[in-house]
Amino acid sequence: MILILGVTASGKGTLAFNLAESLGGEIISIDSMKVYRRMDIGTAKPSQDARRRIKHHLIDIVEPSDSFSVSAFLDAAADAAKEIKGRNKTVVAVGGTALYIKALLYGLFEGPGTDEQIRSRLKEQADAQGIDQLHRRLKEIDPEAAARIHPNDAKRIIRALEVYESTGRPISSFQQQWAENRRRHNWTVIGLRRQKDQEAKRINARVKTMIAAGLVDEVRALLAEDKPLSQQARCAIGYAEIIDYLAGRIELDDAVELIKRNSRRLAKSQRTWFKAFRDVNWLDVEDQEPPEKTLSRAKTLLENAVSK
Repeated sequence: MILILGVTASGKGTLAFNLAESLGGEIISIDSMKVYRRMDIGTAKPSQDARRRIKHHLIDIVEPSDSFSVSAFLDAAADAAKEIKGRNKTVVAVGGTALYIKALLYGLFEGPGTDEQIRSRLKEQADAQGIDQLHRRLKEIDPEAAARIHPNDAKRIIRALEVYESTGRPISSFQQQWAENRRRHNWTVIGLRRQKDQEAKRINARVKTMIAAGLVDEVRALLAEDKPLSQQARCAIGYAEIIDYLAGRIELDDAVELIKRNSRRLAKSQRTWFKAFRDVNWLDVEDQEPPEKTLSRAKTLLENAVSK
């Protein structure tokens, strides 16, 4: 089984498609937002033509009004892998949702038990002071966890602070110890890397393409649906900013710049996550490198990894 990882807009989807086509495989998407139906432009889903040519799994499986958990992803991914292997095809997983990738490689981290008293107090503080204050506190006591957790992700920020207050240890130390003691699943992992300035240019270009493709109209249509967007869907980069624009809180140009900035921050967070993953076969992609060359290099890397 092959797993392709990389930061947002790194070209991992193109490589996964080309590998699947070359090796006779099917693709499992490891993306917490591509699971949502009708959230197409802002999540950069593969085209309908690509999905006709190569079967993709875990795309368009949940309504935007529903939530989707890591455990639900693991169950769906296991079913998809079993189905693909049952057809004697190669499993090619691809994504950038680092928490899902980590769960796929090492299993689901539960961590220390909960302390409802501490959790309730932290929730009250978040309501009174704002979640950004709690994120700043987390950055002081556990910078590694803070770098991985989005400043608006109240649930995970509160959980990380709860673990620290109840155990005296940062949650990242538990996660590291747990990952080191876990046996890895049978994945050959390829990571795509680009220079940071190249990544920034690719992110900016992707955002421009999304706006031109009709992201504003897509978000407007989602907001008009009978059932409201789930909190998870509303917080997705590209959607949260356009929602603010449609609500009249910011101008469109400002929303676009925020999407670019938040996407670059996501890429930084993804890089931090990926550094902790073991046995990744890194592929440094050159600027303007043709997809055919990346595919050839990846296949050579796969051959070398399998022969070790």
